[in-house]
Amino acid sequence: MESSILTAVFLPLALAFIMMGMGLSLRPDDFRRIATAPKAAIVGLGAQLILLPIVGFLLVKLFGLTGALAVGLMIIAACPGGPTSNLVSHLARGDLALSISLTAVSSLVTIITIPLIVNLSIGWFGEEGSVTLPVLRTIVQIMGVTLIPVAIGMFIRRKNPVFSKNAERPVKIISAVFFTLIVIAALIKERENLPVFFVQTGPAVLTLNAVTMSAGFALALAFGLSARQRLTVAIESGIQNGTMGIMIAATLLQNPVMVIPVAMYGILMYGSAVLVIFLGNKFIRPDRPKPELELT
Repeated sequence: MESSILTAVFLPLALAFIMMGMGLSLRPDDFRRIATAPKAAIVGLGAQLILLPIVGFLLVKLFGLTGALAVGLMIIAACPGGPTSNLVSHLARGDLALSISLTAVSSLVTIITIPLIVNLSIGWFGEEGSVTLPVLRTIVQIMGVTLIPVAIGMFIRRKNPVFSKNAERPVKIISAVFFTLIVIAALIKERENLPVFFVQTGPAVLTLNAVTMSAGFALALAFGLSARQRLTVAIESGIQNGTMGIMIAATLLQNPVMVIPVAMYGILMYGSAVLVIFLGNKFIRPDRPKPELELT
């Protein structure tokens, strides 16, 4: 779980490029619609910040996880969605503006909720230690790979809309290639540990991923959100920021056992991501009342 060129250099740069490409398909009006109709954002944040930790705790009890493994599962359940969830929403034809907004807001809110949830888990499951997030560094990291590149892409679109329109398709193809390379690299990096990790925590993290994604979709459906918004809330509920989780477990808590559920989740969630992208492209169609606002 140590830092490597992949996680320290290539992954942030690749995600920054992908996010800039997403910005080429966005306009300020996309975000204004969220501000004027905040129901989707409230539902999505509720799924991330409340539903996910509750499901995580119930699964810890259901699968009989104890000690550091239990805390590790709660760490990933406490993490916000990350740039990967934005990428998946983009490739699956979800509501990209909603996805980025949920990631940005939840990343700020979880600066407070992660220490609370993790410290409660440490006390509940009998693990000594504490966690304090580096607030400024966390905000800068999130902005560096999400908000700033998106803003650059939107600026390019505003200044040169013809170029942006022509670039959307090739950039989306390159984004899909980057996504595939990231999945392959993650699998290769952890190939020797995969069997052990899966036996220890695989069933629990698979269930966490499936249940939270399904519950997010059902919650969005119950509140009458659109198809694209339902898809996005499901993705944001089931695709968590594994990099942040590993940082908390390995760097702040310095507990390699706690890293195991986080790392296993970070690998297995790509399987559901690929499935969601396939289903989104098969069944979700862009809204067409204003063709110039289409994301695909």
